[in-house]
Amino acid sequence: QYLIRWVIGTNQFGDAASATLLSIVETEISPELVPGKEGDLEPSQSTEAKIGPYPLQDFHLYYITRFGFRPSKVAFLAWSAWHDTRIGAFPDGYPDAKRVAYDLPVVKKWLREFLWRFFQTSQFKRSCVPNSPKVGSGGSLSPRGDWRAPSDGESTAWIAELVRNVPDGE
Repeated sequence: QYLIRWVIGTNQFGDAASATLLSIVETEISPELVPGKEGDLEPSQSTEAKIGPYPLQDFHLYYITRFGFRPSKVAFLAWSAWHDTRIGAFPDGYPDAKRVAYDLPVVKKWLREFLWRFFQTSQFKRSCVPNSPKVGSGGSLSPRGDWRAPSDGESTAWIAELVRNVPDGE
């Protein structure tokens, strides 16, 4: 989303394309990709409400796959980065409404969800992905690229480490 907002902000492809891209990036992402009810403009389901805030989950993904950090360290880093929106810097053009703070219980909740989905339910073990460029140094989840997920992977050890070492409150 940041890259799309940068393209919009720098007007790389003109006003019409920027308006279209803005409409796309502001659309709620849903597994249905269609409105839920007749006349509704928004989908009936929100992927982000189900799997967690995208910036937070991207953060978890990056620090676990790029550096192999244990869940408690990732939770500490995520809390340090997001517990106060007045601290640190957001990317240029990042919408004020998207600048959200996450306390430790929220970080822990969504990190646990990430660990379950990533390691237990094998969300990234698919091999039917479209070709695409690798952007950034955080690794690629393409099975033809950097990531090789074991078919018998388990989340048990990851979640146990999170539960054991991250408190439920601030």
